[in-house]
Amino acid sequence: MRGTHPPAWPTWRRRGEARVFAVPVFRLIILLLLVAGVACFSLYAWTGQVRYRSLGIRIVKWALIAAFGFFAVLIVERVAMIL
Repeated sequence: MRGTHPPAWPTWRRRGEARVFAVPVFRLIILLLLVAGVACFSLYAWTGQVRYRSLGIRIVKWALIAAFGFFAVLIVERVAMIL
């Protein structure tokens, strides 16, 4: 019977299985950054203080940079698997 014994190689994880935990964490971080940016813009609309708008712009900027970086890494991994 095939497949009943453990594999001989010490790392039994399949390819790509190590990032199962990393993907939801990065998505959560990006989502929290976007929520914080929306909260800052809401505070700006409510209070009219310019510091909330500038903080919101900085937070959203870094959230977008993080998102683009995250998706660039995913695309590079897919291309590397094809090659």
